[in-house]
Amino acid sequence: MPKSKNFPIINRDQSWLSFNERVLQEAEDLSVPLIERIRFLGIFSNNLDEFYRIRVAANNRLVEAKIKSLEHENQSPKEILTRINKTSIKLQNRFENVYKSLLNELENEQIFVVNEKTLPQEHVDFVNDYFDQIVRPTLVPIMLHSKTPFPKLKGKSIYFAVKLTVSDKIEEYAIMEIPSLVLPRFIILPNIEHKKYIILLDDVIRFKLDSVFAIFNFKKIEAYTVKVTLDAELDIDQDISQSIIDKISKSLKTRKSALPVRLVYDSEMPKDLLDFILAKNKSTKSDSIIPGGRYHNFKDFIDFPNVGRVGLKVEKLKPLKHPDLVNKTSILAEVDKKDILINYPYQTFTHLIDLLREAAIDPKVTSIKINLYRVAKNSKVVNALINAAKNGKNVTVVIELFARFDEQANIQWSNKMIDEGIKVIFGHPGLKVHSKLILITKKDKNKIIRYAHIGTGNFHEINAAIYADTSLLTKDKRLTNEVYKVFQLLKNNIEQPVFKHLTVSPFNARRKIYALLDTEIKNAKAGKPAYMIVKLNNLVDPLVIKKMYQASNAGVKIQLIIRGICSLVPGIKNYSENIEVISIIDSFLEHSRLMVFCNGGKELYFLTSADWMTRNIDRRIEVGCPIYDKKSQKIIKDMLTIQLADNTKARFINKSQNNTYKLPTAKVKVRSQIKLYNYFKQQLENS
Repeated sequence: MPKSKNFPIINRDQSWLSFNERVLQEAEDLSVPLIERIRFLGIFSNNLDEFYRIRVAANNRLVEAKIKSLEHENQSPKEILTRINKTSIKLQNRFENVYKSLLNELENEQIFVVNEKTLPQEHVDFVNDYFDQIVRPTLVPIMLHSKTPFPKLKGKSIYFAVKLTVSDKIEEYAIMEIPSLVLPRFIILPNIEHKKYIILLDDVIRFKLDSVFAIFNFKKIEAYTVKVTLDAELDIDQDISQSIIDKISKSLKTRKSALPVRLVYDSEMPKDLLDFILAKNKSTKSDSIIPGGRYHNFKDFIDFPNVGRVGLKVEKLKPLKHPDLVNKTSILAEVDKKDILINYPYQTFTHLIDLLREAAIDPKVTSIKINLYRVAKNSKVVNALINAAKNGKNVTVVIELFARFDEQANIQWSNKMIDEGIKVIFGHPGLKVHSKLILITKKDKNKIIRYAHIGTGNFHEINAAIYADTSLLTKDKRLTNEVYKVFQLLKNNIEQPVFKHLTVSPFNARRKIYALLDTEIKNAKAGKPAYMIVKLNNLVDPLVIKKMYQASNAGVKIQLIIRGICSLVPGIKNYSENIEVISIIDSFLEHSRLMVFCNGGKELYFLTSADWMTRNIDRRIEVGCPIYDKKSQKIIKDMLTIQLADNTKARFINKSQNNTYKLPTAKVKVRSQIKLYNYFKQQLENS
């Protein structure tokens, strides 16, 4: 791997923080409905928590081991951590200002978020009753003493650090979990005339703190929020005598006692109380102790109540039916006629559920193979697979137990499917399986027919209403026969098969990416048209970036749509003058990976499950495929063209990482997600 100092590279972690700033921009955007802006604060907070649990934790381990990251050889982990925390504090301060301004806007709409000090007298009886009946039974205050161990704090919880002043010389400290994991964080209070009122669970407890600690003859009682973020990396035991499920189950228990990587506290907390807590939490790094506001775990604001007039909430776009599947009794029969490209959430994920349900009862279907990474809590996908097994189909599920934060759920689903007679395969040794494949095999008059699904997103019907993803349904033998090879590889762990059409990490993905870029470089040098349009979540791999710089210098026009991390630096002389990068943050999470290469005028189209990150190219099972169907090619080109024209929600990615909006140069504003919805709606109406 080349050292990043040899060519321009944006630090991965700094780029991620820049992405999260774009999420914060949505909370600041006055054109976004007010309740939606509050929810973007929740998304920002949840993102930052996961960032600390994963990336900061990883850097902490590098600091402890006194080694450098292969990703950033020109920076020490300590330097990276310092920059991360400096940027995080700036974003946190900006976050607090946004929150205050949103509270003011709520008040202008006659919606009041009150606390224990501003609670109207009319609500006192309601809050007293709610506390006594609902809240008090869940509270477990723990008194803190200098000689007793400090209780282990949970990473997903928030706590009150309590200071009880008994006399001028006697002070008591306590810690108490705020039960937001079992109770609603927001309590809607009765209306007063036309005014609406909301109080946070935190402030209900603050209002009744005196009753919680009534046995103390205190002069003053204070409560300040504190939370820790724990290292989320699984430390998998390599003892080969353990089953994979036992290993992960054991490691999940370890995660609960993982070391803290960040401690956030109310900046108003008295120094003596903070010093006491820090002295008891020596494992927390001094540069990851971050002052914050009165409230933490803002991720709960993703579920802020729907109150007020209709215009305060985002207008839900009802998923459309695919024009080729309207009023059709058999999806397989339609795939017999042509490839079908489904784009969520514009088009309904129900089509995929219906496909599995059809396969479950079709007497000619003999087997269903699928790989699962994340599924919904009450998964209709899994239910359809269980139904297929009960109908005598040979059902094989490759389930990825190392799907971060879904390990426990995937273990439970595995056990359930095994109990129902489904053959379950736990991934591939040493490689996380991240592909999005289904293979349905049909036997008709001794003839074997295969149908494949190759996609960019997980088989998760809840996420499919939020994540923008693309699925290809096909019976093209060039693709289905190679999807069969992938499942054989996962089943038997055989030596890698040869893939002529599919792009399969880690076997041929890097080689194919380079080959596509080399073709464009060759054509550009020969004076032929040369361009590429690539849409990904993340672009990080330094070798691919170096190759893209070579393409830019050769004259290849490169247009990139990167939602999240982008380590490539566009617009740098002698490196990336022909590269433009935009990022789109809007109501739907842009998750599809699509690409178009000029190929000398004979355009090549692809979709893939893989981002251009080293892990996705070299250390995971990922599958991408060419799009051969002309109609599907046109849809992909139209989608990318619409997104490149976005001048409302698109931001430029550049060296300064200032997230400048791509402002309209024409009178017409283009918000690509709305335009795409109308594009698919028009297709449906014209069918």
